[in-house]
Amino acid sequence: MRTGKSKTFSRRTVLKGAAATGGLALGSGAVSGFPTIWAQNIKDVTLRQFGTGVSNLNEVAEKVKEDLGFTLEMTALDSDSVTQRAATQPKSFDIADIEYWICKKVWPAGNLQAMDVSKIKNYDKIVGIFKSGKLTPESDIAQGTAPHTVGFVDGPDGTSFAKEETGWMTLIPTIYNADTLGIRPDLIGRPIESWTELLNPEFKGKASILDISSIGIMDAAMVCEAMGEIKYGDKGNMTREEIDKTMAIFTEAKKAGQFRAFWKSFDESVNLMASGEVVIQSMWSPAITAVRSKGIPCVYQPLKEGYRSWGGGIGLSKNLSGLELEAAYEYINWYLSGWVGGFLMRQGYYSAVPETSKDFMTADEWGFWFEGKPAEGEIKNPQGQVMEKAGAVRDGGSFYDRMGAVACWNAVMDENQHMVRKWNEFIAA
Repeated sequence: MRTGKSKTFSRRTVLKGAAATGGLALGSGAVSGFPTIWAQNIKDVTLRQFGTGVSNLNEVAEKVKEDLGFTLEMTALDSDSVTQRAATQPKSFDIADIEYWICKKVWPAGNLQAMDVSKIKNYDKIVGIFKSGKLTPESDIAQGTAPHTVGFVDGPDGTSFAKEETGWMTLIPTIYNADTLGIRPDLIGRPIESWTELLNPEFKGKASILDISSIGIMDAAMVCEAMGEIKYGDKGNMTREEIDKTMAIFTEAKKAGQFRAFWKSFDESVNLMASGEVVIQSMWSPAITAVRSKGIPCVYQPLKEGYRSWGGGIGLSKNLSGLELEAAYEYINWYLSGWVGGFLMRQGYYSAVPETSKDFMTADEWGFWFEGKPAEGEIKNPQGQVMEKAGAVRDGGSFYDRMGAVACWNAVMDENQHMVRKWNEFIAA
């Protein structure tokens, strides 16, 4: 790894700077005496973080302890449990590592505090998706709960979402991806080009969809629209009629035996695909990585209708203050400084500040994962297992090819309660 010139924002950096300046609080200007207090007490700080298994990883907690000196306790839950905890158990956590559609559900509960972007060292380098909604100035904004629509509030006590950058964020963005269907090409034996294939009777009993309503409904919408069955006004904010018709199509397919299973966790999706019980399904990027690492062919298949995207970020409990709050801000700055980004990009995700991740990846890794270039040598996962040989090209190509083809984001709709009820009826049918 090219760590010699890295820009790690660590405890050592803070203390070294303090010796030179006489006082520094992270990203927020001088605070007399703070570094001394920090040095004396940081080892006693423990921050409790919860989120999905996507990013609540032991390796990250271990690296936090090594680089920053404090303890990060992580709890991995499924998306519905994450939502419930953030909304109803404000004293049970310090850091909420959540997706943006979840933010739309939990921010009104008042359990999170708005974050001052002047304390975020790499704020100016965060990709435009999280600020204006546009990957490039010419990009269209995809349907659904796009991160920028729930990313800002008017001030430190803001209760409603702002329509543009304000200097106060609900979540500091961390990771995101363009999701699609995973397939077993060795068992399918022909090209897969459209979302319609999820309901193709050819795969009866060997298809699967994830059982998280706000995500699964978007996969379902991609399928129904690709089939020509429904033309949505906005897939991310369906009418009751659109919801009912979507779920009727999927319920009919379920009753006909189309689906082998419905999964909620990363491990479930890996086991279904690795075993061959399922050959086409909703999947997440690290699940594809995990299957490939077993030596089993598995492709994250680009589809002509585009991708369903998601984004996640770090939110802070309203109860967090003092040294623990400053430690949380340092953690966020460290998170965006590159090491975590490099780690997650080896699973197929993207960092909110891609350029810092480059310092923690080899040129070949960066070329493969970000630029869509053929691998010059072996490509390994974060645990060092070989998952691609020389000459391989990432499914879907470069960052701009993949994120530029996003058709929708995971969403919370105005008719969310109706949607969840219809989804649950579909699962139980």
